[in-house]
Amino acid sequence: MRKIPVMEVFGPTIQGEGMVIGKKTMFVRTAGCDFRCSWCDSSFTWDGTGKSKLMTAEQIWDSLYEQGADAFSHVTISGGNPALHEGLAELIELLKKKQVEVAVETQGTLWQEWFKDVDDVTISPKPPSSGMETDFNLLDLFIDRLSKQQLSLKIVVFNETDFTYAESIRTRYPNHSFYLQVGNEDVKTEENQSLVSVLLKKYEWLIEKATHSTIMNDARVLPQLHTLLWGNKRGV
Repeated sequence: MRKIPVMEVFGPTIQGEGMVIGKKTMFVRTAGCDFRCSWCDSSFTWDGTGKSKLMTAEQIWDSLYEQGADAFSHVTISGGNPALHEGLAELIELLKKKQVEVAVETQGTLWQEWFKDVDDVTISPKPPSSGMETDFNLLDLFIDRLSKQQLSLKIVVFNETDFTYAESIRTRYPNHSFYLQVGNEDVKTEENQSLVSVLLKKYEWLIEKATHSTIMNDARVLPQLHTLLWGNKRGV
């Protein structure tokens, strides 16, 4: 079996973002990313400050079961960018055999055939505030190859420019589930009360923007739920 670089396995907890927000899940966080977003809340997966462990699919399952036992039926594979790892095909196949649903989030820059076997695929193109650029040819590839049932689009919004970008993405892909999410600019603070206060104000602003945009008539506007609950704490 091919080995996968894993930063952490944790749960059960709830999913805090996107199409499966609020769903009970386990998390497998992989190492590495092909982007370097300015506000990344998981930069430890690629900047050298975190340490990964090479694990086979069976070893990852053992870790999931050790922590979650029979109290989960859904696993979220996150990063970094999980699409870097072809070997995840074996983990996804194993999870399916265990009758466990699988979710993956990616920015839509690297295609893997195993995406077709994932139940919930969140494509999260990065807005201008990230400092990254969007390759729309690659995004089109994901849209074309995945079903509407398994695919959703999510844009994290920090400012007016990001919202305009989100509108352009929604206009380009009007027939897919679409989520707007508040961005967290302070991923280091441990002052949870002040962080929550700031994020709720930004959430109110984003709701106001969306409700006045005809382009966003079918969009869903989300907080980053786990940040409201636990701040920047990891492993929850």
